[in-house]
Amino acid sequence: MNTFFSHFSLDNEIENYQKVIKDIEINVEFYGTKLWILIFAIFVASLGLNVNSTAVIIGAMLISPLMGPIMGMGLGMGINDLELLRKSLFNYLFAAGVSLGTSTLYFLITPISTAHSEILARTSPNIYDVLIALFGGLAGIIAVSSKHKGNVIPGVAIATALMPPLCTAGYGLATLQMAYFFGAFYLFLINTVFIALATLVVVRLLKFPYKKLQNPQAETRANQIAWIVVVATLLPSLYLGYDIVQQEKFTQSAHRFIQNETHFPNDYLLEKSIDARLKSIVLTFGGKKITDSEIEGMKKKLRYYQLEDATVTVRQGFEYLNEIKQTSEENPLKQILAEREIEMIALKARIDSLEEKEINTIQLIKEIKALYPNFENIAFTPLRSPDTLKGKNMENQLAFLQFSKVLSSKEKIQLQNWLETKLQMKMKVIFDR
Repeated sequence: MNTFFSHFSLDNEIENYQKVIKDIEINVEFYGTKLWILIFAIFVASLGLNVNSTAVIIGAMLISPLMGPIMGMGLGMGINDLELLRKSLFNYLFAAGVSLGTSTLYFLITPISTAHSEILARTSPNIYDVLIALFGGLAGIIAVSSKHKGNVIPGVAIATALMPPLCTAGYGLATLQMAYFFGAFYLFLINTVFIALATLVVVRLLKFPYKKLQNPQAETRANQIAWIVVVATLLPSLYLGYDIVQQEKFTQSAHRFIQNETHFPNDYLLEKSIDARLKSIVLTFGGKKITDSEIEGMKKKLRYYQLEDATVTVRQGFEYLNEIKQTSEENPLKQILAEREIEMIALKARIDSLEEKEINTIQLIKEIKALYPNFENIAFTPLRSPDTLKGKNMENQLAFLQFSKVLSSKEKIQLQNWLETKLQMKMKVIFDR
């Protein structure tokens, strides 16, 4: 058992404490080369967000030196080095200010102002971002404290993503979208606080040399302030994380409800829209009009999917567009657009119908193969006659079935009866063998 737990020991790999402290202190300050690298990294990250390029954003995170002062703050609190803590905090605020100013300037002058997915992904932080920052910070400080540092630090920089939130906050300022600014800046604060917390915890566990303050009350007060900052940062993320989980549960339940309970004869579900925030489901159908009683019956089944609070709106596709057409006769352009939309929906319904028939054919082949292992191929075609040309609806079908062995007369009759019952139409069946 001792051998097993020895695999988790760090004692033999910890670097000299003073060397680790010196390495972190060197990376705290921002001036000269490091400051220009930060500015260029901000431009690169802003460009990546602007053109929605994940690869460019990752590159910017790799060259960003923002981790230094954050680890410095955690180390300063962990060993009670108030001078290191002050220096780290000053450089952190200076670097964050330069970064925010640079990204705001970029988004003020860029001609592309659309908020792509890479920007939107950083405007709603939650508890999962807290966990990423915490575990990333733990990996980072352990790597810095080890003799075998490897390539952990670049990975931590990518995982915790300090640079993109600052650039997104700059986008929010440049476009006067304060919701984006506050959401992204909160994500940056989450990353800062929990990387620093991870550093504090690890240096305490690894028993780095601890500076005792002359005033014990000041030491207690410093620890209390640190934990107040942690809790104040954590609480909103817990709420946002809970909200995200609830929205995801609603979306999954709504999809299951739609898949199982929205099938009506001679109707096609043309469009579905789920809004988890508003707890609303909008369904647009095309085909035969669905009665109010059928709609109410469908809504009563919401409780089986824990969707009692959901609002379901049913739109009757064809009738709805016909109403638009009737009310817009005074405007020829609107009328033409309505007609084209009706045609598009009808065409989509036709395509859906053909796809459904193809799926049914595949299922039919599987069932015939299960009943008759010698079955090989099948083909269907409508039977044409002079009556068909006169406009009469002929439902007769011709089916050609191929087998590897000859079927008996009894088997052929049974198979034809089965096909007509299965497909609910009269059929002429030709057997090959």
